[in-house]
Amino acid sequence: MRLTIALGTLLLTGNVWAGAQQYEPLAASVQAALQASIADHAAPEPQFPSLEEKIDWLTEMSRRLSPRMPDREARLDFLKTVYYEAKRAGLDPQMVLGLIQVESGFRKYAVSSAGARGYMQIMPFWVKLIGSEDSNLFHLRTNLRFGCTILRHYLDLENGDLYRALGRYNGSLGQPEYPNMVRGAWEGRWSWGPRVMQATR
Repeated sequence: MRLTIALGTLLLTGNVWAGAQQYEPLAASVQAALQASIADHAAPEPQFPSLEEKIDWLTEMSRRLSPRMPDREARLDFLKTVYYEAKRAGLDPQMVLGLIQVESGFRKYAVSSAGARGYMQIMPFWVKLIGSEDSNLFHLRTNLRFGCTILRHYLDLENGDLYRALGRYNGSLGQPEYPNMVRGAWEGRWSWGPRVMQATR
């Protein structure tokens, strides 16, 4: 019941739970791997299981996103980039859409009180840690690549426990509100096929 009320409040007020990832020293090997992941500039054309699924997914997700992102071309570019970067990091694209909804409300230039930026609310210290001087956290692809790479890192750190990884991503490890809100947005608005996150804690 409390989760339903919280979700309703989020949707009605447009409030977002902007991220505040905590700086943690990284082992040199982890830092190098994350830097390599951010630096790879492969073309962001997503690979779907079939052309039919690509058309179906983009059509349906575009329809769902249209109230928040009216420009069709920008919306399709955004969705293709989300799909590409999520799959590249081994994440469910629909979960990433749920996270973006909660983090920034799909606002490209969102800035939190903690200084987190863009769609996935990336803290600027990540640029110094794994990026480069020209990393612009308001650039669509850069923001999504950082966000998906960071969440993948947290998932690996937490041995695949998405609940705990989301807590780390938001800087609220051990508190249920944020992971539950992401799960609610994911399952309530962006669900598509099988989901991997099961338990509400």
